[in-house]
Amino acid sequence: DHRDLHSFPTRRSSDLGPGPAHERVYRRLRNRILHGEIEPGQSLTLRGMAEEMDVSITPVREALRRLAAEGAVTLSKSGRISTPALTNERIEELAAIRALLEPELAARALPRAHMALIDRLQSINGEIQRLVSEGARNGYVRANMEFHRTLYLRAQAPAMLALTETIWLQSGPTLRAMYARQQQTRAVDHHMKIIAALKAGDEPGLRLAIRADVTGGLRMLVS
Repeated sequence: DHRDLHSFPTRRSSDLGPGPAHERVYRRLRNRILHGEIEPGQSLTLRGMAEEMDVSITPVREALRRLAAEGAVTLSKSGRISTPALTNERIEELAAIRALLEPELAARALPRAHMALIDRLQSINGEIQRLVSEGARNGYVRANMEFHRTLYLRAQAPAMLALTETIWLQSGPTLRAMYARQQQTRAVDHHMKIIAALKAGDEPGLRLAIRADVTGGLRMLVS
């Protein structure tokens, strides 16, 4: 599949936000991959991405080098650029890493889980429920990650969150493809358990609910 990004609205370089061109391109591509807006295994070209974002090839090349270092894209010896199509073994490994990191982030966030945060999480979960009921594939991965990031930011553990986001980045396209095949109604139920544990101040219950949520989606891919 040699599609570029032309299925998305054209972005002028001025639309990509402040900062150097390579940083702006990096943020834009990173978000697209993170939110599953590019298919797993999809081939990309430097020229196609440069034209789509209205920049030269150089900042695109620099952005892709950073993304390759994070495991978000692969660069073959022949020069082919693509998002990773995960093997079953890699999916299991990513699920195991998430099961280690994310319950710890949630536990660290628990002492600062005030009602304003819980209300926000309930609102996001309601949006996820709406997206699931409508079969709206595009927003699901983004909303699900927003739920988790909103909670984990309260952990005040930026290094741990950065590691977690790297795992999300590697699995974003695959999660999006999975959702295209099956509805993710389980996520809403898991999130309700997470919210209930936060309300109760129940750290063991919170850890269990987070672990079930973050591993369930990836492991459904290999079942």
